[in-house]
Amino acid sequence: MALDAAPAADTFGRRFHYLRLSVTEVCNFSCTYCLPNGWKKSGPLSFLSVDEIRRLVAGFSDLGLSKVRLTGGEPTVRKDFNDIISTVAASPGVAKVAVTTNGWNLARHVADWRASGLSHINISIDSIDPEIFRQITGHDKLNQVLTGLDLALAEGFSAVKVNAVLLRQTAEAGFEAWADFVRDRPVSVRFIELMKTTDNHDYFATHHVKAQGLRDWLDRNGWIAGPRAVDAGPALEYRHPDYAGSIGLIAPYSPGFCDSCNRLRVTSRGKLRLCLFGDGGVDLRDLLQDDDDRDLLNARIVSGLTGKTWSHQLAQGLSGDLKNLAQLGG
Repeated sequence: MALDAAPAADTFGRRFHYLRLSVTEVCNFSCTYCLPNGWKKSGPLSFLSVDEIRRLVAGFSDLGLSKVRLTGGEPTVRKDFNDIISTVAASPGVAKVAVTTNGWNLARHVADWRASGLSHINISIDSIDPEIFRQITGHDKLNQVLTGLDLALAEGFSAVKVNAVLLRQTAEAGFEAWADFVRDRPVSVRFIELMKTTDNHDYFATHHVKAQGLRDWLDRNGWIAGPRAVDAGPALEYRHPDYAGSIGLIAPYSPGFCDSCNRLRVTSRGKLRLCLFGDGGVDLRDLLQDDDDRDLLNARIVSGLTGKTWSHQLAQGLSGDLKNLAQLGG
């Protein structure tokens, strides 16, 4: 056990408290902005095992990361997902275990996930109009997903949040509907500005909406931006005294978006990604086979952080080698 490991920091002095861990590339939805033709198998499904995940999280915990988010693809397609949750939750130093899910499996398993140690849950719901939801995801499952969301609220999670990609077809008119949705629900709905990847250039050109439109709507309607926690994601959260929930905005094209970056990513095959929109990464998997390699693992992570750049280059039209968001879970 590496008790004297240096904290995870880059050459710009940014400290990292938050690990986004992809556990699979498989996704069972066909969202228009990510996998419009559905997920296609392109190689062996050699994703990290539960033991590899245990060793990986222990190493990052040594370096000061206290929050782990399980992502995909769709992470809950893994049959051992409960085991993954309990393994991560049992790692010393990990205070928050979160998941981002499309919600297809939520109503059936949310109580089990909570009992296994899951503390925070994000559900991807791009519209609460059933027909638009079907058009975007390829599935007529909105009611099933919303049932799961309400069950999650009843389970007492530390936070229940919704992620909605900001699209031309859902902007403006959709803001009012979502505000009504959170009037009596203590849910944070965060709109994520559509991001360009190597596979969605034409879709991006047609459907991208600037985040400023939502900012203007929030200002006009009396929503006020609040503070951001040290281990929080990149969302700026807005609250209103007449609403139980909040509305957030993730605007990666905005100036200064990367200034307070506090998160690292590991792919489902064990590669440390220093930026969602970077290239390549640092392979960690060979050091996840034996508990005795923990010091070497920590040293490789710390060394790899020296290659982290100050900012992505989305504004210059460069999205690295990211084909689609299912590769890394966003």
